[in-house]
Amino acid sequence: MLTGRGSPLGLAPSGLDQAHWASKRLTNVVRVETSSQRRTSETARIIAAQFGLGEPHVVPALNELDFGRWTGRAIADLADDPDWIGWNSERSVAQIPGGERMTDAVTRAVAHLDMLGKANWPGGIVCVSHADIIRGAVAHYLGLSLDRILAFDVDPGSITSLVVGEWGGHLLALNVHAG
Repeated sequence: MLTGRGSPLGLAPSGLDQAHWASKRLTNVVRVETSSQRRTSETARIIAAQFGLGEPHVVPALNELDFGRWTGRAIADLADDPDWIGWNSERSVAQIPGGERMTDAVTRAVAHLDMLGKANWPGGIVCVSHADIIRGAVAHYLGLSLDRILAFDVDPGSITSLVVGEWGGHLLALNVHAG
């Protein structure tokens, strides 16, 4: 299901397990940021607590895609929708009906990551976000077309490590799900 921004769901028990798993594998975290979605905020709080950092910083640039008219729909129900087929084959140009373009979502996320990369942080920064946002950012930094982001996975609860900028630290992006 495309929960998108409209979901009030928090983490399922498996999501809580994944958040705790991730928090124990991270080191030298000095800042935790999150999208405003409940499921990402819950994950970010678990990680921030592991490092004694207090409340995570809510950052709109890390927010889930706006799935517009697809919000709350099952992916299987969209299989024959020409807009859905176009979205999945041409993310670089497709528009979600009533929602956001992938290029706009990636632009907002990358602008934020680039800003973080210009600062001299004394350790790692964790950005808790969503699979498509993380895949889009990774594609950007690898120089891949957004049309190729479905060629690799960003699993729920996974840790994606990026080095952005010259400060020598890491930006760690976590994907969460409501399961």
